[in-house]
Amino acid sequence: MPSPKRRKLDVPPKKQLHLTAFMRPVSLHTGAWRYPGSYPDANFNLKHLVSFIQKLEAAKFDAFFMADHLAVLNMPVEALKRSHTVTSFEPFTLLSALSMVTEKIGLAATASTTYDEPYHIARRFASLDHISNGRAAWNIVTTGNPESAKNFGLDEHVEHGDRYKRAREFYDVVTGLWDSFADDAFVRDRESGVYVDPEKIHVLDHKGDQLKVRGPLNIARPVQGYPVIVQAGQSEPGRQLAAETAEVVFCSPRDLEAGKSLYADIKARMEKAGRKPDTLKILPAAFVVIGDTVEEAQAKRLKLDSFVHYDSGIASLSISLGTDASKFDPDGLLPADIPETNASKTGRESVIKLAEKEKLTVRQLAGRLGGYAGLAFVGTPETIADEMETWLSENAADGFTVAMPYLPQGLDDVTTLLVPELQRRGLFRKDYEGTTLREHLGLERPKNRFYT
Repeated sequence: MPSPKRRKLDVPPKKQLHLTAFMRPVSLHTGAWRYPGSYPDANFNLKHLVSFIQKLEAAKFDAFFMADHLAVLNMPVEALKRSHTVTSFEPFTLLSALSMVTEKIGLAATASTTYDEPYHIARRFASLDHISNGRAAWNIVTTGNPESAKNFGLDEHVEHGDRYKRAREFYDVVTGLWDSFADDAFVRDRESGVYVDPEKIHVLDHKGDQLKVRGPLNIARPVQGYPVIVQAGQSEPGRQLAAETAEVVFCSPRDLEAGKSLYADIKARMEKAGRKPDTLKILPAAFVVIGDTVEEAQAKRLKLDSFVHYDSGIASLSISLGTDASKFDPDGLLPADIPETNASKTGRESVIKLAEKEKLTVRQLAGRLGGYAGLAFVGTPETIADEMETWLSENAADGFTVAMPYLPQGLDDVTTLLVPELQRRGLFRKDYEGTTLREHLGLERPKNRFYT
């Protein structure tokens, strides 16, 4: 008598990490350019940047991520003269060039909703998405650096709350402009001589509280429908903006518990906003230093930190607090009465909490900020993979935005040592399954709101 066939159990596929690389600046650590064997000009050398992105694509990273600043960072000249980020490429120009030497890796650029206009942003990202065949992403920021205002005809930075009100409306306008043409609007009929169907061109005619934009956009609908939307704020309005609009969140929780709290909060806000939580990927920044042993990795980190000059550290602390920290007693604790400012709320609160939690002096805090004070995975490929897996399984992250300690060695360690270990565990892809960034992230192509 034949044995009964066993019914196959539906085993859900193993959850996998998404990885993006934070690449502007190429390292957030102010000592990176001084590390032995590193490229001092890594942040502003096209040949090096081509090499970096090609290595990341070979390792199957989701995206190459570029932050941006609209002013030289507001720091004293003694710190500025030590900064390897004082000169950086404009993101759209660089990413357009890099799109020509890559095929699948995503290209994420930061663009401000405070010091730019929706029509400009819509055109640039639509162009990048077409040039790259569907790999663009827009990191929406409201601009935290107060010095930016002075480069755009203002004496004072726009108020924090006002910046986020404008950002919310800005998103609606830009996505509306991307929907200017139906996907099948361009008929290109040689017989009739009709190039585009006028019935499939929508005039937005937006008149809102902050913005007035007629439209339509003069570029066809992006390959991805919309470039992927990234949001980077952790303040109250930043979290709400992410819940309502974002598909990827770049954030900086300091530890697992903070990550779990932020993750749960944003996903819950999404449900209240009528969105499915799995349509957004939360990718905390993680500074990764790899060694053959944990002790070797820790020694590398200490050596890197030794290249941070106090001038650089105190300037980084001043930027984070929004006030001149050089006036504080270097060997005393942070004053309790640091005034509120109009700079980034997230950065300020994070630094104050760090100082209180670890009872750091101003000098110690400056050393952390001049190096890297956020979440760091320092260890072997195996121990770092363990930590990443914990964050994934405990719903603290959907992946990470990897910050390199120095280049090229730090990037090579990530791509040739850490990624293979993650792949061996089934935690990261061995190949791309699609060609667009939306496909890499498992995101649907948005429908045109004006045409079915």
